[in-house]
Amino acid sequence: MTQPGVTQPAVTAARPDGEQLAAPPWRRVRSQAAFETRMILRNGEQLLVTMILPTLLLIALAKTPVIEMNTLGASRIEFVTPGILTLAVMSTSFTSQAIATSFDRRNGVLRLLGTTPLGRGGLLAGKVLAVLTVELVQTIVLSGVALALGWSPDLAGILPAAGVIVLGTAAFTSLALLIAGVLRSEAVLAVANLLLVLLTVAGGSVVPAAQLPGPLAHIAPLLPSGALGEAMRGALIHGSIPLGAAVVLLAWTAALGLAARKFFRWA
Repeated sequence: MTQPGVTQPAVTAARPDGEQLAAPPWRRVRSQAAFETRMILRNGEQLLVTMILPTLLLIALAKTPVIEMNTLGASRIEFVTPGILTLAVMSTSFTSQAIATSFDRRNGVLRLLGTTPLGRGGLLAGKVLAVLTVELVQTIVLSGVALALGWSPDLAGILPAAGVIVLGTAAFTSLALLIAGVLRSEAVLAVANLLLVLLTVAGGSVVPAAQLPGPLAHIAPLLPSGALGEAMRGALIHGSIPLGAAVVLLAWTAALGLAARKFFRWA
């Protein structure tokens, strides 16, 4: 019998017949990932940021002639789609995760789940799988819209682009956890949305760094948004990833991952 005021340790116990009370680790992670995915897709604000806005922006940039852009010889839809896919990765793996994780941390959800059989590693694995699942849905939806608008990607770049998305997801999820684990939830809400806007407009994600004005043309390629955008455009337009963009993205992924691991606070 449990004594009042005493919390039982979250360990895997065994029944007399030897059956484990806790589910296997892979099943716990899968269940958490499914839960996180449902929460993202059912949240109206996150659905607006992750699905609706990128789709509307894709259609607007591809079909609105009043928006001037240098497509560097490609059609408008071929030029725009890689940038919109980059924006989709940023909105889901960064903004959405930063806000959700910060409020979970404030409400004690992270601390509680970290003491269950799921564990901290399982919780983080579930979040990453949820992000990748939502991004898969995003990619299917946005690619379908782009194909309907006449998009014809370089088929040789499909697999490299998938690898770039995974790498970009790791970088921006690490950035999300870093911010969510250091700042108060109210500050995270403001900072995450502001950063998304700045990286979209001036970070080389949708508009190539070379077409940005002044010093931004030199700064944007060194940002994770600029590197991800250049890598996606290289893969889907030319069939290969620029070496410089790949190196910058790898460096940001490693640096942000280490920083998140060191500074993230669970409570």
